[in-house]
Amino acid sequence: MRAYNFSAGPAALPLPVLEQARDELVEWQGGASVMEVSHRGRDFMAVAERAESDLRDLLAIPPGYRVLFMQGGATLQFAAVPMNLAAPGAAADYVHTGHWSERAIKEARRFADVAVAADAAASGYTTVPDAAALRPRKGAAYLHYTPNETIGGVEFPYVPDTGDVPLVADMSSTILSRPIDVSRFGLIYAGAQKNIGPSGITVVIVRDDLARGAREGTPSVLDYRAVAEAGSMLNTPPTFAWYFAGLVFQWLKREGGLAQMARRNQAKAEALYAAIDASSFYSNPVAKHCRSWMNVPFRLAKPGLDKTFLAEADAAGLTNLAGHRAVGGMRASLYNAMPIEGVRALVEFMAGFERRYG
Repeated sequence: MRAYNFSAGPAALPLPVLEQARDELVEWQGGASVMEVSHRGRDFMAVAERAESDLRDLLAIPPGYRVLFMQGGATLQFAAVPMNLAAPGAAADYVHTGHWSERAIKEARRFADVAVAADAAASGYTTVPDAAALRPRKGAAYLHYTPNETIGGVEFPYVPDTGDVPLVADMSSTILSRPIDVSRFGLIYAGAQKNIGPSGITVVIVRDDLARGAREGTPSVLDYRAVAEAGSMLNTPPTFAWYFAGLVFQWLKREGGLAQMARRNQAKAEALYAAIDASSFYSNPVAKHCRSWMNVPFRLAKPGLDKTFLAEADAAGLTNLAGHRAVGGMRASLYNAMPIEGVRALVEFMAGFERRYG
């Protein structure tokens, strides 16, 4: 019996997709594995083209945007973004809301004149800055923010309005969890290992005018224009991860698309937060108006019971609930592949644990 996997990433994958990949693993499109065929062959090129087409459909990506399938995870994009969008010494503005935005800021400072446009430090990163505080500097190359902080469980309830300054978003934890208006962004990037597929591939959606060529000295595999012109195949891509992401996109379309995902994800999050809020034994530190749908951290009133909670949850088939090592406690990640039944099982387990130890 498969466990309910609450891992923050690499995360749970849709069971129908896993089963399809299993069935096709050894013999696919003529007798070889998808991992054994050339990325430039006709069969795999068809996979790549359909994956991009399906992603464009799911996100309603308007004309004038390139879709790139790159490597290195979101972490490599922390460097690729300023190398492509900002000339040496140019101004780049960032919003600091937790661990991953801090990592992006630190990396970008190697390549640009970075200013923190707003910082949620005063709240202990349990909320996000007010929209009125997000005013990029005149002439800034872009403003970068992290719509969802995977570790802290903080999520922006709004999309910043940056005027003529391009808005850049690390959507690793929220992409494909609900509809978005891509036209409001200059660039979106997302590591695959949450809602897209297995780790090893990164989606970049970049407006044409921003894929104009990276600064001198940028490796070609990080140059958005070069990658786009090569169809994301400047070098051998992670073919299995690309293939698998394509299967996930097909599954999402069969399930009703992102509007249906939004309804499911909101219901899952509301069920878990309701259980936490109704209890004096569990608590969530995040301000209610910016709680994440995807990553729900919670703490026990008796921290000494953390290891017991995790051990008993694991035995009950509820796995990977430990909070990030930087913050401790518990964290349940509720990505698209997590069914509502898994959340109900977690809520029931939490109630039973509270009765036993509260």
